Amino acid sequence: MMDADARFDYDGPADLRAPIAAALARVVDPELALDIVDIGLVYAVHVGADALTVRMTMTSAACPVTDLIVEEVEQALAPLAPPGTPVRVDMVWEPPWTPERLSERARRFMGG
Repeated sequence: MMDADARFDYDGPADLRAPIAAALARVVDPELALDIVDIGLVYAVHVGADALTVRMTMTSAACPVTDLIVEEVEQALAPLAPPGTPVRVDMVWEPPWTPERLSERARRFMGG
């Protein structure tokens, strides 16, 4: 089974990788009742001197809970960001999300 932290690209201090993956796995998409890591919405995390940046997408550009999920990601990661480092969420639509990004757990949950 794939680790949550292997489901997206990570660039940053090694000691933050697991806590960041765990924090992101606690953010749930209320429409699907699954976490954003299992859904495959998180593409990459970069922890740099200027920001802790999450590159992610939604299953659809018309997703009505985008703002809520972005806010929850920012709140989940703020305590893990290095002091004085803002959390930034970059919403991207390329590459588009596809069901192939679902984890095995998410596929089973959705009956696939």
